[in-house]
Amino acid sequence: MDHRGDIHSTAEDDATIESALLQKVLALHPAAVTVEELTRELGETQDDIERAVRDLAGAGLLNQSESLVLPSRAALRFDELMER
Repeated sequence: MDHRGDIHSTAEDDATIESALLQKVLALHPAAVTVEELTRELGETQDDIERAVRDLAGAGLLNQSESLVLPSRAALRFDELMER
């Protein structure tokens, strides 16, 4: 049985959630948002949102202080450049 399609779909789903989450956090900046608020806003499971926050923080795109999620300076700069 070949499960590579399942893995690829999961990776694509994770990337889609990460993209939506980062866009939402950038759009709301300078307001901080919680994981719970992101879960409601994006309509995903809390596990999916927590994983996305963890992965984006690991990539240097988000900062998390206790329950608050904020874009990193790198993410803000990238967003600024993309608006040009």
